[in-house]
Amino acid sequence: MQIYEELIARGLIAQVTNEAEIRELVNSGKATFYIGFDCTADSLTAGHFMALTLMKRLQMAGNHPIALIGGGTTMIGDPSGRTDMRKMLTKEDIDHNAECFKRQMSRFIEFGEGKAQMINNADWLLNLNYVELLREVGACFSVNNMLRAECYKQRMEKGLSFLEFNYMIMQSYDFYYLFKNHGCNMQFGGDDQWSNMLGGTELIRRKLGKDAHAMTITLLTDSQGKKMGKTAGNAVWLDPNKTSPFEFYQYWRNVDDADVMKCIRMLTFIPIEEIDEIAKWDDSRINEKKELLAYELTALVHGDEEAKKAVEASRALFAGGGDDSNMPTTELDAASIPDDGIGIADLMVTCGLAASKGEAKRLIQQGGVALDGEKVQKFDAVVSKEALTAGVKIKKGKKIFHKAIIKA
Repeated sequence: MQIYEELIARGLIAQVTNEAEIRELVNSGKATFYIGFDCTADSLTAGHFMALTLMKRLQMAGNHPIALIGGGTTMIGDPSGRTDMRKMLTKEDIDHNAECFKRQMSRFIEFGEGKAQMINNADWLLNLNYVELLREVGACFSVNNMLRAECYKQRMEKGLSFLEFNYMIMQSYDFYYLFKNHGCNMQFGGDDQWSNMLGGTELIRRKLGKDAHAMTITLLTDSQGKKMGKTAGNAVWLDPNKTSPFEFYQYWRNVDDADVMKCIRMLTFIPIEEIDEIAKWDDSRINEKKELLAYELTALVHGDEEAKKAVEASRALFAGGGDDSNMPTTELDAASIPDDGIGIADLMVTCGLAASKGEAKRLIQQGGVALDGEKVQKFDAVVSKEALTAGVKIKKGKKIFHKAIIKA
């Protein structure tokens, strides 16, 4: 099976332009394509998985990825899928986040001469002259068509700033610039980006003529990708300092039953033929499927050794075993703990299990917190200093385990 057919078989392709040309370019390894990543945080999330694994698959087939770091577009903010305006970041924040992205992407994509490129759109967007841009690019865009785009329609009722309105033009200009200067003939993105991406394809055609072969593909389930990126209101980060390998494993180990095969098909590198056989497994083997998914993705991000540790820790916990050596742990300074103990809400905040005491109290009142296997009944419960010296295990919801212990 060739790579384009494999992408279809894995359920990744939603919409395309020039499908025959795209198929030929991708299957022959002649595609130079880009995917954009706005630097809104200092780590990529599980929501970026689909894009990262796609780049890896296409590079393995001989194609050339461009990871476009959005140092310029992040200063505007993409309104797609948003009901409010994104937080404005400083250039220093964006530059720092971009460096973090580079380190994480290198686990998926091979960069270097003749291989993948990493380019920052700040290199051209921040130097644009506004009047020149209006004259060169603005005339190619119909405001009527832009307002019909889904990414803008959903924001019109709540208010769409002129700043955000320019995002489509900036993203379109990115493809135009990469086409002219880096031989980029294809762009990939989520299905909620379709209007923005078509803007780039149309801009190239308008500026460079109908023979300029620029093509667009969108991934089928970008909404699923965004869903994958968060759990219980918190992001699932690829940075092990923000989401530990154990927590990362647990997230995938606990995906909805209905999503397991979809995730195995879209995100792992298990051959399609093997996946088709896994899909035939009896429903009684659902946990086996989940463990397979969780292991494959944890190994991909954190390596085999960390994945094996996560498996061992997970099995020990759910089997009632005492091995918590691989559980995420917060070590507490004895001097910071009052002699009469610490409130469970304060402890959860200290361990990063809740953003505030108020959030911790709500979780407890909803029955979502357990301490050493016992559900916490009162939000003002106190954990003794003696217990913390031995170490206590906190369970938040069904998926998150954390150990708190006073440093020896």
